[in-house]
Amino acid sequence: MKKILIPVLLFMASFVNAQNPIQYLLIGTYTKDGKSEGIYVYRFNPNRTEATLMSVAKGVSNPSYLAVSKDQKYVYAVNEDHGDNGGNVSSFALDKTKGELKFLNKQPSMGDDPCYVAVDSTGKNVIVTNYSGGNVVVFKTNDDGSLQPVVQNIMHDGYGVNVQRQEMPHPHSAMLSPDEKFLFVANLGNDRLYRYGFDAKDAANPLKPLDPPYYELPDNSGPRHMCFGANGKFLYVLNELSGNIIVYAYDNGKLTEVQTIASDNTAGKGDKGSADIHATSDGRFLYTSNRVTQNDIGMFKVATDGKLAENGHQAVGAHPRNFMIDPTGRFLLVASRDANSVQIFIINKNFGILQDTNIKIDVPQPVCLKMVPVK
Repeated sequence: MKKILIPVLLFMASFVNAQNPIQYLLIGTYTKDGKSEGIYVYRFNPNRTEATLMSVAKGVSNPSYLAVSKDQKYVYAVNEDHGDNGGNVSSFALDKTKGELKFLNKQPSMGDDPCYVAVDSTGKNVIVTNYSGGNVVVFKTNDDGSLQPVVQNIMHDGYGVNVQRQEMPHPHSAMLSPDEKFLFVANLGNDRLYRYGFDAKDAANPLKPLDPPYYELPDNSGPRHMCFGANGKFLYVLNELSGNIIVYAYDNGKLTEVQTIASDNTAGKGDKGSADIHATSDGRFLYTSNRVTQNDIGMFKVATDGKLAENGHQAVGAHPRNFMIDPTGRFLLVASRDANSVQIFIINKNFGILQDTNIKIDVPQPVCLKMVPVK
């Protein structure tokens, strides 16, 4: 097994409680260049400061985004491909004793290039956005975690002003509200943030369009990923094209815009490539990734009214497509796709700035990171 040791002195400066559990780090990748073999599973131990490769789920085509069921028994991966029925979505059972993923089945996603997958807390609904298909689909799951065929298929329409990137609708991510009564879908292609009522028990139509069905964003925004703040009162939407974050106050399925702030603050109005966004569990800090004009992590302080204040930028490897904050809240891991590595940073608990450990986990084309407790 391959182990990656992280300098102890760096971690002593940001103490990790010995009670924090060891995690499995799941890494989704692009396999289309032939270098990656699938989904990589590492054992990540913050107390002993090491990452150990446990297994690779091979033969999985372009598992570019992952979702883990609440009971941590099952993992779902989009297969970001084209085909007669679009791409596919694959299901796996997670063997925690071995740190291995066991393939269960796959189903057509009914649209090209599925790029995001989410699973509700019941584990019975798996929601997928098809970037090039322009649609959002819902799968039901079987008792063994495997996927049934699509039960609901919602097509989006419209386009945006950016003729290269917004020639058609491109739904990019889907996020359930904290109470799971609503679902929001960010559509990069038509500058809309869609909202749906969500009923996990509905067998055929768990998503219900609301009135109004969507919020309009400024032209050439390109909404991509989003996250709720720790208290669930604010939704933060990261826009790939404009490089802006739009802050919304959230109340029972309704959004009210309160701020727009730059994630990528370089000059120009082109494709900024802002990609991913996450807030800390204590609600004090928020981070974004920027890929095109900057290869960095944007750092922000969060005020009590939900508004953001820029807190600097941390340079990272080429094309930071996705990142995550580990469950301890001490570490931020960045999947730099074109650098073929996952970088590990310490989060300063007082100021929110990042400290580079200078440690990289070498993984071909990493694009998604998830963690699951070993126990």
